Amino acid sequence: MALQKILTDKAPNPIGPYSQAILVDGKFLYTAGQIAINPATNQVIEGDIKAQTRQALTNVEAILKAGGTSLKSVFKTTVFLKDMGEFAAMNEVYAEFFSESKPARSTVEVARLPKDVRVEIEAIAVVER
Repeated sequence: MALQKILTDKAPNPIGPYSQAILVDGKFLYTAGQIAINPATNQVIEGDIKAQTRQALTNVEAILKAGGTSLKSVFKTTVFLKDMGEFAAMNEVYAEFFSESKPARSTVEVARLPKDVRVEIEAIAVVER
């Protein structure tokens, strides 16, 4: 099995000992969970759940592109929410990013997320070369 680390400056630098994504056998890309960090400043953005969801998905999208794929090839996501009461607002922004493809998804409420953000999102995609 061939594992390739993916790293792009278009998404935040990892804040721990992990990769932004791993490409497996050149076919499947697994992203690390992305939070609402602006890659230009490496700081959490200000804003509500919609703004944080938009930034997290923008980061996911940049990593997918660096790995040779796109949102259209995502077949599974996991969304971690600090407050399930914000599900509808998160889902509204999520639908903007996945308007064509509708990957399988799990959404769970968690007690706490890195840097006390409101949402974290990870994705798995097929890479077609």
